[in-house]
Amino acid sequence: MSEAALLLAAQGPYAVEGARAPWVRLAAHTALGGLVFGAAMGSFSLRAEQILFSALKVPLFLATVTGICLPCFYTLHLALGLRADFPGALRGIAAAQATLAVTLAGLAPLCLVVYAASASYRLAVVADGALFAVATLAAQVTLRRHYRPLLAADARHRVPRAAWGLLYVFVAIQAAWVLRPFVGAPGLAPTFLRAELWTNAYVVVARTVGELFAGKA
Repeated sequence: MSEAALLLAAQGPYAVEGARAPWVRLAAHTALGGLVFGAAMGSFSLRAEQILFSALKVPLFLATVTGICLPCFYTLHLALGLRADFPGALRGIAAAQATLAVTLAGLAPLCLVVYAASASYRLAVVADGALFAVATLAAQVTLRRHYRPLLAADARHRVPRAAWGLLYVFVAIQAAWVLRPFVGAPGLAPTFLRAELWTNAYVVVARTVGELFAGKA
């Protein structure tokens, strides 16, 4: 089996019951998978600069979100008396992130097909979001495999696992907002980060919804 197949099946060096976690391999899969899909995302307007920026930003996005969430995840394990099991939980998180990135890389050709079939920027953004959702589901399958023995040993692991999911989504939305653009609108010059860097995604969404309702009133 290939490395990616072993990772997705949680076999070989990626087996849940393995004595040592393959941290370097997991990090490499996350970085390379993110680079591949990021390059595909940034190719909408076929601009080399945007392709490079997007290729760098997807691994950066995955690393940033994980890094921000981990201290809270660790603290929750301490509070629940699950510190001894934290390495196993962390291994599951790392494997899930690697699965997410590898799945994204596998979906990169589909991203390119969508781009070739339509010149709609909005469709490109929606399609990329859908591909991320599919990859996230694959990551959840891997995380579930790694959490199975943890839950069998102590049901309290349901709490940090649920907390991780909620926190990850919350942080990911803001991180994606800060690191945009990923696709690159055709009418805008390629940039690594937008000018309004530290705006809040949730405030912007709330304001937009409020303006829509105000317009209907």
